[in-house]
Amino acid sequence: MSDATVLTADRILDTAEEVLRRYGPAKATVLDVARALGVSHGSVYRHFASKAALREAVAERWLARVSTPLIEVGAGPEPAAQRLRRWLAELSGTKRRMAREDPELFDNFHQLATLSEGAVANHLEVLAGQLSLIVADGVAAGEFSVPDAAVAGRALLQATARFHHPAHRTEWTGPGLDDDLSAVVDLLVDGLRTRTAG
Repeated sequence: MSDATVLTADRILDTAEEVLRRYGPAKATVLDVARALGVSHGSVYRHFASKAALREAVAERWLARVSTPLIEVGAGPEPAAQRLRRWLAELSGTKRRMAREDPELFDNFHQLATLSEGAVANHLEVLAGQLSLIVADGVAAGEFSVPDAAVAGRALLQATARFHHPAHRTEWTGPGLDDDLSAVVDLLVDGLRTRTAG
C-alpha cells in the first residue's frame, strides 16, 4: 500500500459514508466497507473494534458537521439574544438544507443516528452546551435573568425541536416555517430577559 493509499480512520469513514449511501444502514457491513477500500475487513477492525464502533464514528462525524459551525455563531460579538436567534436559525437551516439537498442520505444518517444512541446523546449535549454558553453570556451582560444557564440551554433546544429534529422533517417544507421559528424564538427570548420591577 503506497503512502497515497495509507489506511486511516478518516479514509475508512469516508468510504463508510459512501457504503451507507449505497446500501443503507441496515444492510451495510464492515465487509462492504473493506471491499470498497480494497483491504481485508481485519484492516478496518484495527481502526474500529466493531461494526457498532464504526457506525458510531460515522454518526458522530455527520452530527459534528451540524454542531461545529455553530460554535462560531455562539461565540460571536453580538448581544446574546441576537446570537441565540442566529444560532437557532442556523441549526434549523442546516438540517433543512441537508434534508433538501440529499434526502436519501439524510434519511440514511437519521436511521444511523437512531442506532447510535451514544453519538446522539453527545450531539445533544454539545448543542445544549453551546446554547448554555450563549445564555450565560446574556446573564453576565444583564441581558437575561435565569437561575441556571445549563437548564435553560437544554430547554431552548427542546422547545425548538420542531425546527431541527429529523423526526419533524416532513414539516420542514411547509410554508411559514421561518415565521413560526421566529415567533417561537421571540417568546423564548422574552422569557429569558431580565425583568424589572414595575
